[in-house]
Amino acid sequence: MKTIDKFLLKSYVGPMVLTFFIVSFIFLMNFLWRYIDELVGKGLDLSVILQLMWYATATTIPMSLPLATLLAAIMTMGNLGENNELLAMKSAGISLPRILLPLTVLVVFIAIGSFFASNNLVPYAWKKMNMLITDIRKQKQSIEFKDGAFFNGIDNMSIRVGHQDKKTGLLTNVLIYDTGATGSTNGAMSTTIADSGYIRLSDDKKYLLVTLYNGERYETTRNYQWYAESQLTHQTFEMQHAVVPIEGFDFSRTDSEQFSGGVETKPIKRLSRDIDSLDRLVGRDMARSYESVLRKGILQYDPNVMGLTDSVKTDYSYKRPLSREEELRNLSLGQRREVVSNAIAKAKNSQLSINYEEDSFKASLTQLYRSEIEWHRKVSLPVSVMIFFLIGAPLGAIIRKGGLGMPVVVSVLFFVVYYIISMSGEKMARDGISSAFEGMWLSSAILLPIAIYLIYKSTNDSNLFNMDWYRIQFAKFKDWLEAKKQKRK
Repeated sequence: MKTIDKFLLKSYVGPMVLTFFIVSFIFLMNFLWRYIDELVGKGLDLSVILQLMWYATATTIPMSLPLATLLAAIMTMGNLGENNELLAMKSAGISLPRILLPLTVLVVFIAIGSFFASNNLVPYAWKKMNMLITDIRKQKQSIEFKDGAFFNGIDNMSIRVGHQDKKTGLLTNVLIYDTGATGSTNGAMSTTIADSGYIRLSDDKKYLLVTLYNGERYETTRNYQWYAESQLTHQTFEMQHAVVPIEGFDFSRTDSEQFSGGVETKPIKRLSRDIDSLDRLVGRDMARSYESVLRKGILQYDPNVMGLTDSVKTDYSYKRPLSREEELRNLSLGQRREVVSNAIAKAKNSQLSINYEEDSFKASLTQLYRSEIEWHRKVSLPVSVMIFFLIGAPLGAIIRKGGLGMPVVVSVLFFVVYYIISMSGEKMARDGISSAFEGMWLSSAILLPIAIYLIYKSTNDSNLFNMDWYRIQFAKFKDWLEAKKQKRK
């Protein structure tokens, strides 16, 4: 490897790593903003929060890696142009494609790695992230008492305290309504009043530890037999201990395989199998949806509609078969009413059958579209990474501005365009307006000609972003208009 290649690789790797972490951090903040209400106040361990943030960061790779590639390419080539290093290389007879060669090889390996990350790491991260979010949602908030307000976070129990000492945790004026009657086996209800006490969770968060001082307890025994009377007991105490089993405050893990049904959690091999299965299922459901209608001919004519009951059948005999209009004219008003009722009933039954089959067909078709979209998303990611590099590298050579100023602005503009096109194409594919291939590759098809154009312009030292060049061209155009006016006069 030549010295210039090492220099270029070192110049690119640093901004690439930096911008990747910056972009990932931005997407992570968006994730935390969405789920912050579910994370706060539940006493989660730091390890759980860090795991959730790591899995959430991994799921943003398909979005953050193309943007990081674009921004790093613009920054690297912009720094080289701003420091006249790019000019020195060109003066030495090195063309721009040769300068970009080591960076292109590196980005090819990054693009290949992005496919494996999207195919293996991202599905695993989606499963783990969904598992953690579900477990966090199941966990109840930690016990926090507010002065004069009831705490209802424990099943079958309401607790109100007058005041809680923040340093010692001592509670005063404690009132506890227990509809399950702690320690009772006969379904009793109890009310406990105490001057002071302590209420906290056990270390494993499976029990509520209650210690009360100087209080009274009223317990009502509920009897559901008509001949038995309810009993009320009253007792006073100087100190009372209770251990109440509770659920929902300890953080329990569920099996992540329960969350492997979404298309985001499947690798491309499994998506291919699902697409084949769903394709056959959709074809079968589509044929079955209208099978009864086409077979029975309900939309055209159903002979059973004219089938009357024996009590109202006509006893006319004709030498020629009657038309349906003639049969209806020969029927009495009551018989016509029965014919219409039969027709309406059969039409409604057919409509219900069609609606059920159609809903099943639409569900299978939606799942097919989603699987095809995810399959093409994984395949198109490496191509997007390469296209963003081919846009960013020549663009940085033209701009010749490094740092995080102009490169960030240009990168964000291109990424917004890419994001809008991608979301529009994905929506069209999801709605069945276009195929998954057309929808997911639309952004690449639009940005690739732009990349080729920028490479051509940068190779020929274009004045694409030179404002003086535009002023000169505008002046020439203005002079040309003046000359045309003079000729007309």
